[in-house]
Amino acid sequence: MMNPVSFTDCGFLRLAVASPELRVGDVDFNTAAIVQVVEKAAAQQCQLLVFPELCITAYSCGDLFFQPLLVEKSLRAVAGLATLTAEHNMALVVGAPVYQQGRLFNCAFFLSGGQVLGAVPKTYLPNTQEFYEERWFSSALDRMGDEIFLENCAIPFGPDLLFQALNKPNCMVGIEICEDAWVSSPPSGEMAGAGATLLLNLSASPEILGKHSYRRALVEAQSARCLAAYAYASAGPGESSTDLVFSGHSLIAENGVVLAETERFEFDSQMAMTDIDVDRLVSERVKNNSYAMARSERVFRVVPFELGGMKKKAAGILRPIARTPFVPADDQDRARRCREIFALQTTALAKRLKHVTASRVVVGISGGLDSTLALLVTVKAFDKLGLDHKGIEAITMPGFGTTRRTRGNAEKLAELLGVTLRVIPIDQAVKQHFADIGHDESLHDITYENAQARERTQVLMDVANQVGGLVIGTGDLSELALGWCTYNADHMSMYGVNSGVPKTLVRYLVDWCALEEFSGETSAVLRDVCETPVSPELLPPGEGDEIRQITEDQVGPYVLHDFFLYHLVRLQYPPRKIYALACHAFAGEFPPDEIIKWLRIFFRRFFSQQFKRSCLPDGPKVGSVALSPRGDWRMPSDASVNLWLAELESLPQ
Repeated sequence: MMNPVSFTDCGFLRLAVASPELRVGDVDFNTAAIVQVVEKAAAQQCQLLVFPELCITAYSCGDLFFQPLLVEKSLRAVAGLATLTAEHNMALVVGAPVYQQGRLFNCAFFLSGGQVLGAVPKTYLPNTQEFYEERWFSSALDRMGDEIFLENCAIPFGPDLLFQALNKPNCMVGIEICEDAWVSSPPSGEMAGAGATLLLNLSASPEILGKHSYRRALVEAQSARCLAAYAYASAGPGESSTDLVFSGHSLIAENGVVLAETERFEFDSQMAMTDIDVDRLVSERVKNNSYAMARSERVFRVVPFELGGMKKKAAGILRPIARTPFVPADDQDRARRCREIFALQTTALAKRLKHVTASRVVVGISGGLDSTLALLVTVKAFDKLGLDHKGIEAITMPGFGTTRRTRGNAEKLAELLGVTLRVIPIDQAVKQHFADIGHDESLHDITYENAQARERTQVLMDVANQVGGLVIGTGDLSELALGWCTYNADHMSMYGVNSGVPKTLVRYLVDWCALEEFSGETSAVLRDVCETPVSPELLPPGEGDEIRQITEDQVGPYVLHDFFLYHLVRLQYPPRKIYALACHAFAGEFPPDEIIKWLRIFFRRFFSQQFKRSCLPDGPKVGSVALSPRGDWRMPSDASVNLWLAELESLPQ
């Protein structure tokens, strides 16, 4: 189904890197290969395309660079490629040598709107081991002026150029060349400090054993350090193999994550393309005061250009959009993340227990996912401290909606883990409370439900006083986001071990515990807990004792809400963009009208329930999204949601 929101509304820019087929010194062949790549990229609505270092001539020409014929021919080719940008409504960056006052420079040319808008010379020239660039080229530091002349036109020239899109101001391009990225203080760092969001590197990086992974790590790290996109276009195996092999390893990273890369060692032209989230990069910078402090000492000249738009509506987004941003799709990555989170939770609780010198805790267990995870964390924290499991008071409190399945799993798990089990039914206490406040117990309203939740919390708090221990909270991050917890009931504890864990990840954590941390009968019980529907069990069960109150039927699918939460809090996306990405990520699973329905509910609940988060108990942050009022999320409880709902109402229905 076509995405209801257009590509350009979402703040993306379509960027590509290419390693074209080439021949050493054959300018016509190389230019024709570049043109073919440009046409292929244009068919995919690319807006900015980056080619390797000296791609017009080839990097490995050696002393042929002293031949004026080669240099002059390559500059005519650059001018010809510039005219191509107007035809295809695309910006190009290509590499070629250029003269300035008796010096030869290795340059990157920025082409847009039919013109050569600027030339950026290479600053750092490697001249060790296999490299001998100082034989042919001068450094940008040795230039004699800020202009060169090409086709009778003065062209801005220097390493101090940035290129800014007039029609997309957040798109500012900085360019460095190969070795510039490998030095201790790359020019791209200053460019990013001056506002460049897209950092381009035209490279001819020869391949040796182990360099592939090192190069990849370098690009990832620089994109993360600069809060930028980093596009690295490298020369392919068409370069001379006299002493070196070039692989054509080109890649694009955004804020520490590689989004696209080419196949290596292919003689045919290779291209990798992705959609860069330019607005996200600016958002990351705005909230990062360290970025604001890292001002560039260099004064840059800004060259304006018009960024080409989409000729037609893009059918999809060329970048991975995870359905479950909190849960890695890869099994091994997911297991590593679960192991790390479980270690964070257990260490956090162990620290709190050490601080208050507590050897007794109280955990309310229901046989559901959240309380099961909290109990497992508590058991492992006790193991870390060498404490007896009998100091864990696991209390199950059957009520009007408790089923045999969940109660059985809670009691069996407590027995298998060797903790102290208490079974304290709450039916009569709640009925007495109904009589005291004059509530008709046949009326299954919010009072009927919340009275049970508050009775359970009262039991837990009082038993904690009785045994001199702490009440361990079981609520998770997704419930806090939606306010799906009863104020002064399951909302409250003395330490909330799950407060940083989203619901979509809780199930995987319990499943991981069943595989990695426990075995035998305990593992079997944990797997059954994972298969149990999420429910507060506050309404009477069905005739066959099945759970009748399914949380996601009321509040919405957690897989959607966790998606919304991540993109709102972690990435600060507006409703329009969250909706567009959700339509892309959940195509075929949820229709757009259902997505927007739950998105409205998410925003209403997220704003209206802030008062519960404002008095949140302590608990560990475990991921990049957290809602503690003392840490990551400071929001007034009376903030209005109208602006966000109004944008949702303006979307195509």
